[in-house]
Amino acid sequence: MISNNKDISVLQCHGEADPLVPLIFGRLTVEKLKVMLNPSNITFKTYSRMPHCACPEEMMDIKQFIKKQLPKIN
Repeated sequence: MISNNKDISVLQCHGEADPLVPLIFGRLTVEKLKVMLNPSNITFKTYSRMPHCACPEEMMDIKQFIKKQLPKIN
């Protein structure tokens, strides 16, 4: 199943102050992804003082990630 998608790019974001999903679970998840997929295509970003929500910095990171993945339109 996964062999066809090993080169997919993944951006995983996590708040360092998340009370619902502790940061350790985000770190464990990204380590598992690095075993299953091409580790050089995995990006893990954390955001200090961010709880279980989103922040403007994270939204900008997501925007840049998506922009990088999509083909250019002429």
